[in-house]
Amino acid sequence: MSVPSRQPRRQRLAKFEADHAERRRRMALPLSRELRRRYGRRSLPVRKGDTVRILSGSYEGREERVAKVDRRGYTVTLDHVTGKTMEAKLKPLPVQLSHLVLTRLNLADPWRRRVLKVPEGEAVEDAAAPEAPETPSAPEAKA
Repeated sequence: MSVPSRQPRRQRLAKFEADHAERRRRMALPLSRELRRRYGRRSLPVRKGDTVRILSGSYEGREERVAKVDRRGYTVTLDHVTGKTMEAKLKPLPVQLSHLVLTRLNLADPWRRRVLKVPEGEAVEDAAAPEAPETPSAPEAKA
């Protein structure tokens, strides 16, 4: 195994010439304090369906679900994090990984359950995605 270079130009080159598996490892996010205590790990590769908290920027403090992971650009697209285009359309904004922390895990993946040593009962509980709060329907008109 080679030692990574200390030269910034070579670190940057290695980042953009990395293969798919290496990019996945580089796209690991830190876990929240609660998840660190529960699973005994500091970080885990991000995955579609995870819930993350935004640490900086105009969306700071919000918790959103990961909609798409872009390994080519080292970014993540989140639900309900959008910007307006010139035509006033809403477009999903890519978010850098350094601005995020994992708060809830998608445990549908058997590899993840095995790595985290999650009991089967807990895996089903955490894998269930939190639903959006239901709005009460309009009262029915009386005849």
